[in-house]
Amino acid sequence: MNAIHLLSVVSTRERLEAPEAKARLEFLDDLAAGLARIYQVSCHVHEEPFLADFAYDPVRGQYHSTAILQRLQSLSGDPETWFLGITSVDLYIPILTFVFGEAQLNGRCALVSLHRLREEFYGLPANPKLLAERAAKEAVHELGHVLGLRHCHDWRCVMTSTHDVERLDLKSEEYCAACLALTPLKKPAPRGPEVFSAFGSFRDEKKNS
Repeated sequence: MNAIHLLSVVSTRERLEAPEAKARLEFLDDLAAGLARIYQVSCHVHEEPFLADFAYDPVRGQYHSTAILQRLQSLSGDPETWFLGITSVDLYIPILTFVFGEAQLNGRCALVSLHRLREEFYGLPANPKLLAERAAKEAVHELGHVLGLRHCHDWRCVMTSTHDVERLDLKSEEYCAACLALTPLKKPAPRGPEVFSAFGSFRDEKKNS
């Protein structure tokens, strides 16, 4: 891997006006900064959104994540360039009710949905910092699959399987020592604020200063 390209995966069923598009790009910029620190590669944000209408299932009212991954795969033939799609739509695979994300094991593409990571989905007030933390963990988790990692039995490891936000909030943003040893990464991801300040909280600090 020599670069990670981040794309906003959208649907025409969503609001695509300028303010929403700007907010999406800012979120991707923050995420890209954090991932560049962790993986120590160049991270690029694509300004043009990637339309996912083709993956919509009208019966389920959700989007088939595997179909989106397959389409992302066609964006580049460079095996060293990875693609990470970030979307607000609800994702599914046929055997599960929903997924937070999906990735190609030992592939080049990963996908993360913010739909069920938002506190608003559970009838709670919006929490941008918590959303950024959850998105960071899910991105690192899915990119771990791209690195060839499978699910980990250590509940603290970012590679542990999580099907609800409560368990997601409990686990770390880092690969455990056993998982890290299976990757080409040279050192663990930085902890706590060193990671999450790059995923959005620094914007809030600037606004409050």
